[in-house]
Order: sequence, then structure tokens, then C-alpha cells
Amino acid sequence: MIEIERISRAFGGLQAVRDVSFTVEKGSITGLIGPNGAGKSTLFNIVAGALPPDSGRIRLEGEDITGLPTHQLFHKGLVRTFQIPHEFSRMTVRENLMLVPARQSGERLLKSWLGWWKVVREDREILRRADEVLDFLEIGHVRDELAGNLSGGQKKLLDLGRTMMTDAKAVLLDEPGAGVNRTLLGKLAEAIERLNRERGYTFCVIEHDMDLIARLCDPVQVMANGELIASGDMATLRDNPEVREAYLGTGASGTAGAA
Repeated sequence: MIEIERISRAFGGLQAVRDVSFTVEKGSITGLIGPNGAGKSTLFNIVAGALPPDSGRIRLEGEDITGLPTHQLFHKGLVRTFQIPHEFSRMTVRENLMLVPARQSGERLLKSWLGWWKVVREDREILRRADEVLDFLEIGHVRDELAGNLSGGQKKLLDLGRTMMTDAKAVLLDEPGAGVNRTLLGKLAEAIERLNRERGYTFCVIEHDMDLIARLCDPVQVMANGELIASGDMATLRDNPEVREAYLGTGASGTAGAA
């Protein structure tokens, strides 16, 4: 689904990402882990079109998308969420979902005047789809609540719901578990698993919660100091001395733990 080929990016004298290559296979949930400052977010920003790479190529289903801006990638089916949710706080949860679909007729003044029946028909379909998403995520009870009033975990579920309002092929999840209580974290993990299993979503996930990564992801890519240092399933990576030293906080003779 996504091919990352020898991507590098520097900020002045700081080499944030150095010659990183890996693939996100179609239908997989691929993890991306590493300590703070490892280059994960920079790499995500490059893949998502927020930053251009200094060198290297990125392909989506074989198409070169290197350097394309975020809005063009959105239309190609590559979307992302953020560590800190970016909801429209003074709109309802349902309205946050309804504004996502692209090229709505009501966005154009002339069409909204002359083709109002089409706008009404589209709005009804988008409303139906939004309610379906809310029920899927089990947050239908807050559909009319202002999004700014949601808990951190509910906002993460809303973020995931907005990706469901698109024709997404691949979703980049940036620390979906950050700031989420354990109950809602389980619900969020279940939603990701169902989207992957039942709807064929492909995910790439940055996360520091190793239990969540172990539950969701295979394979897992490990970055440190801007480089890719290991790849595999979590059981294998926990026994990798280089990973334990760089990320899990133990030496080669220590015991790997969750971060």
C-alpha cells in the first residue's frame, strides 16, 4: 500500500530522518515505534504531505506521491490523525463528521441556489453515513454534543470516525492511545481491529503504549536517532538487544518492559 524508500530529512544541522525504507502492506496494521526524537513524527509528516523529504521516494499503491500536499493525498485516499485531536469544538460531533466528505454540492453557492434538491439529497445521505459511523464507534449517545466537550478518548474516536467519512485506502494514526483512559482505549483498539478486519483498512500507527502496539500491530518498525534499526513482531523485538537499549530503556542483559 505504502512504499517508503530511502527517505531523509534534515533541519539545519539536525538529521531528523536518515535513509529510512520500509513498506506498509495492504490490509496490515503496521506499527512505528521509537523513543522521543527518533524521527517518527517527521517521517509521518513527510508521508502525509506536510513536509517534503530532502531525498527518497514515497509511493501509494505504486503511484509516486513524493512531495504531494496533504489535500491532494486526501483525495488519493491517504489520511491521518493527530496526537492532539483537531476537532471543531463549537460544532456537534455529528457536524464534525458531516463536513468531512469532499466535493459536497452545498459548498458552492450557485449549486446551493439552483440545485438545492441535490444538496438536500446529499445532506441526507451524509447524515445517514455519519450516524452509521457513530454507531459503529459506539459514541452515538454524544452525536449532538459539542465536540469540544468530549473526553480525550472520545475525541480520539471522533478522529477515527472522520477517517471513516472518507474513501480512505490508508490511515496514519499518530499516537491514538495518548491521553486515553483504559476503558476507551480498549474500545478504540477494537474499532481499529474491526476497520482492518471487516472493511479492509490499512493502518500505520505511531504509539508509545507497547501493549496497544502488541495487540494491534504486525509488523512493527523501530526507529532511533532518525534511522530504522529493527523490524518484526513485538515478541521478537522485545528480545532484540538493540531495541531494548534504544527504546525500551534496558541494556542488552535487561528485561524489556512496556513504555
